[in-house]
Amino acid sequence: MCGIWALFGGSWSPKTSEQVARLISSASKVSHRGPDGFRFEHLPDVPNCPCFMGFHRLNIVGGSYWMQPMRLKKYPHLWLMYNGEIYNYKKIQSAYGFSYETEVDGEAIIHLFLKGGAHFAASMLDGVFAFCILDTSKKQIHLGRDTYGIKPLFTSTPNDSLLLCSEAKGLVSLCTGSDIKWFPPGHVQTFNILSDGKVSTASDPIRFHSIDTKPKSNEIDVNMKIEFGLSDDVLSHIRRLFVDAVRKRLMSTRRIGCLLSGGLDSSLVAAVVSEALREQPRGYSLQTFSVGMEGSPDIAAARKVAAHIGSEHHEIPFTIPEGIAAVRDVIYTLETFDIMSIRPSIAMHFLLKYIREQTDTVVVFSGEGSDELAQGYLYFHKQPNPEAGDAESRRLLRDLYMYDVLRADRISSVHGLEIRVPFLDHLFTSYYLSLPAALRRPINGIEKFLIRKSFDDGVVLPDEILWRTKEGFTDGVSSVEKSWYVILAEHFEEQITDSMLNEAPTKFPFVTPTTKESYYYRMVFEEFFPGRAEWTPYMWMPRWVDAKDPVGRALKHYAHGTHDPSKGYEFCLAEILKGTNGKSV
Repeated sequence: MCGIWALFGGSWSPKTSEQVARLISSASKVSHRGPDGFRFEHLPDVPNCPCFMGFHRLNIVGGSYWMQPMRLKKYPHLWLMYNGEIYNYKKIQSAYGFSYETEVDGEAIIHLFLKGGAHFAASMLDGVFAFCILDTSKKQIHLGRDTYGIKPLFTSTPNDSLLLCSEAKGLVSLCTGSDIKWFPPGHVQTFNILSDGKVSTASDPIRFHSIDTKPKSNEIDVNMKIEFGLSDDVLSHIRRLFVDAVRKRLMSTRRIGCLLSGGLDSSLVAAVVSEALREQPRGYSLQTFSVGMEGSPDIAAARKVAAHIGSEHHEIPFTIPEGIAAVRDVIYTLETFDIMSIRPSIAMHFLLKYIREQTDTVVVFSGEGSDELAQGYLYFHKQPNPEAGDAESRRLLRDLYMYDVLRADRISSVHGLEIRVPFLDHLFTSYYLSLPAALRRPINGIEKFLIRKSFDDGVVLPDEILWRTKEGFTDGVSSVEKSWYVILAEHFEEQITDSMLNEAPTKFPFVTPTTKESYYYRMVFEEFFPGRAEWTPYMWMPRWVDAKDPVGRALKHYAHGTHDPSKGYEFCLAEILKGTNGKSV
């Protein structure tokens, strides 16, 4: 979870120590992302063009001595900064015969770039990343970001220059207006450095991979023989790909732990991680972590999972006053005013703060992405047809980087932790999305049926966890009697007046807040980041239901009872195959 910052070109060349200090101060806004080291470089290799790179390192792979920007002896004209993990870096070395100078996974980016350019390099990476390559010989800058935007990247182009940073807060002091923008996931872009030192765009962002296509990186994996389509062993394919997604993410020299809410997603991740660590001992036991208030159903369920997998379990409590007091800091950390990002992040703040301060775990696994991929939100039960459900699932996946992925990244990075999300592995998601839409919708009243059925062996997880009804994190951390979202709504009812809310359309015409809680969040956001509302293009809300609040317990389907997991899948599969004369599709 490193932090990158850079400035190229324009009229930024500092002439005094105070001006240099201003740039360093800007880069230091993301120091929390890399508590293990900081480097700020002035690169004089491009005449007339100020080039500065700032890097905050969280040491996970490759040894503490390797700082960035990275520069190899054989290719001194290339400077690389990246935030991420490249899981197939050894396979890349073997497939192309590259001679690595280091043990750092990101070195693969340089060799792939030299072989085929930035687009080729990004397309061949199996991992999560945001990278910046400065080519001083060609006077070009290349940017790239992974398919789902797991690793963040913002850019700005004021005054014929290019600025970039892992978080927007590292740019706001240098940029005015609304020039700070998300760099789009799954894209690369090239910038030219002109003879007068100005920077211009050589191309618009170019897509190298979409969630709708099979990853090109799979071509170099000789062990992957799964055909993308529907067959009788679709469940074994899902299981194998998910286990592989978890195992490749064990790449770390630091201690690994798991966030454990007791829901399906985090429980399944923790169970697979636990099994993998038993097969490859690392000298420590798996730590799992849960957070909640008194009476939290998540705490109770997580306790059962921890006992089942034999983890060293930690339960972190927080109180209502503590949660309320953390709201402002959480909004600054997240850089958003979205309700469904802020609410769960408050509880996660206490959870991850505990991990950083009280344990030596640095890499934490989490279950983000499952609900978007596998239609796990309760409103998917109301989809009018499978095609609509499929379209909504893909929309959520495309926008994840501004919502749940953002939440997971920011709230972990502010505590100097690395979060890993195997449900968003692009080999796993590409296969899952290739299955017929009718098979991916809730079946027999059970959301995420395919994933549950794939691990229904009575060993990986207890049935009561495997088939547990979806419980939103905001709900699960609080008691059944009174949800966290109700507590927050009641508190902000006293903070925001009726007249303030009535004036919201005038004061906040873009994504206008409609509740007093959302008004308060927007008010705090504007205090920290005035005029930057476009970073959150809409408020996350469920489809196909008449709900005033996006939280799960506000939906009528919630807790409808127990369903028979033995029914539904075989019938649905048979009906689909019947329509294709029994052939795979």
